[in-house]
Amino acid sequence: MRLSASGLFPLLLMIALALLSFWLARAVREQAVPAVPVRHDPDYVVDDFTVQKFDAKGLAESTLSAAKMIHFPDDDSTELLAPHVVQSKPQEPRMSVTADRGSLSQDGSDVFLYGNVVLVRDATPQRPEARMLTSFLHIARGGSLVLTDREVAITEDDRSLTGRGMEYDNRTGELLLHHQVHGRFEPKRNG
Repeated sequence: MRLSASGLFPLLLMIALALLSFWLARAVREQAVPAVPVRHDPDYVVDDFTVQKFDAKGLAESTLSAAKMIHFPDDDSTELLAPHVVQSKPQEPRMSVTADRGSLSQDGSDVFLYGNVVLVRDATPQRPEARMLTSFLHIARGGSLVLTDREVAITEDDRSLTGRGMEYDNRTGELLLHHQVHGRFEPKRNG
């Protein structure tokens, strides 16, 4: 028995259709299996976490500590419990910040603090101690610039300011309040 080209074509077409049907059935079955949800489980937890950054002379410029640091590999996020940040750069007043919780940017250069945030700028020969209270604070790259878009209350000696949204540059001492700014300045008492 000899197959001619006209008799071989239908046979090849049927084999091709059978293979295509098999491939389609398998592809549909693989898509029907629900995807396993990505879990947000920590890959490591560090208790009593502390990290320091030093300048070229070996002097500590900043210290970040927390009661607990938790890292999550699924989104490369880092959470902090009871964080405490201290900036002690030369030529700048010492600045200390505490909060209930916090997080770090993926590269670790930005710190985001949440809940009962208290920033204390130490007194200098020119200025008294200042305290800033807010519910959220972003310590930007380099650590000298702090920002918030929330309500903030600032007290310095007998003066107080409140507002919504703030930028404070510890290097230059410049403070900018964005909205709803109110101030109270008590006169110095001689005495």
